[in-house]
Parts: sequence; structure tokens; C-alpha cells
Amino acid sequence: MGVEERRQQLIGVALELFSRRSPDEVSIDEIASAAGISRPLVYHYFPGKLSLYEAALQRAADDLAGRFVEPHEGPLGARLLRVMRRFFDFVDEHGPGFSALMRGGPAVGSSTTNALIDAVRQAAYDQILAHLGVENPPARLELVVRSWISLAESTALIWLDGRRIPRAELEYQLVHDFAALAAVSAAHDEEMAMLMRQVLKDEPTDGPFSDLVGRLISLAS
Repeated sequence: MGVEERRQQLIGVALELFSRRSPDEVSIDEIASAAGISRPLVYHYFPGKLSLYEAALQRAADDLAGRFVEPHEGPLGARLLRVMRRFFDFVDEHGPGFSALMRGGPAVGSSTTNALIDAVRQAAYDQILAHLGVENPPARLELVVRSWISLAESTALIWLDGRRIPRAELEYQLVHDFAALAAVSAAHDEEMAMLMRQVLKDEPTDGPFSDLVGRLISLAS
């Protein structure tokens, strides 16, 4: 294999192992064995486990950020639901690696690792704003979107610890959570209220946002 081809193979092997076990439990020897090469050859392409972890994390981060890309067509609630399904696809496929990344793995303290995590969160934030058609978000909207991204992240981590709630229910609930956070903010701010009116006028009666309204009315009665 050429240099870049071998590097990409090792990254793929590392990601596969990290998807089954926490990265700090995977040794260079295991990665070398799974790739069918010697331990010294791994070090020929990567100076250490941390550099390989960061390269694998870069690929995973690009993949995860891509899960938030969605055509700007149709009701927002349906779009967010599709995004959440792809997000949980990733979490499901890379459970231990995702958990180690967010809770702290072998690269804790690495500026590269922290920057990659922040880049994923920023990509998700930018995508949500794009769906809302907002370029310069007011402070309350920024708070809503960033809080929701953090909520999705923490929900996924809790779900991985036993998977006691059906995944599909959590995906739907997170869409409801976004609407609820935005609605509470709209109750305190007219600019947010105008944005929510714009969003809700395009929502179908059988969409996630309308479903939440119906559930709340039923709860109140």
C-alpha cells in the first residue's frame, strides 16, 4: 500500500475497534494485528496512539457533522427528526468511541481533540440556524440552539448506558425538546415569538411540533 492508503486503512481499523470498546482499552498491538501489519509499522505511519486516535477522531467528527446536513425542504419538525435519526445511527454504530470522546478518553487535554469536538458542535449549530433561515441569531436563539445540541449529546450518552428507552422515542422526544425550548424562549421575547410563528405556520397537523402541542393541551386538561 501507498503511504496515504495505509494511513487510511489504519484509521479505519482503529475506528472499527473504537466502535466496540473505549479507545483507552485498545492497544497499538491490537490495531496492528487487525490491520495485518507489525507494531513498528504502525509507528512508521503514526508517532503514537494519541496521533492515531486523533486521526480516527477527525474522520468520525467529519462523519458526525455530516449527519446534521439536511435539505432545506419541508417542515422543520420533519427535518429535525431525520437529523436525529442519523445522529442516533452514528451513536449506535460508534457507542463506546462516542462515549469515550464525550466523557473523556486517551486524548483528554489534547487541543486537537477538543477542537474537533467543538467543530462538530459548531457544525450542528450552523446547520440548525441555516434551517431557521437566520444568519445573525439573537442571544436567546443562540441559547436555545446550543442548549438543544448539548441536550442531544447528553441524551445519547445516557441512552448508551443500558438503552432503557426505545431509541425511536428519544429521537422524537428530542424534536419535541427543541420546540419546547424555543417556545419557552418565545414566551419571553417577541423576536423569538415571531420566529416561532414563522416556523409553526408551515407545520402539518400530523408533524412532531403539532403533536407536542396536542400532548400539552391533553396534559393540561
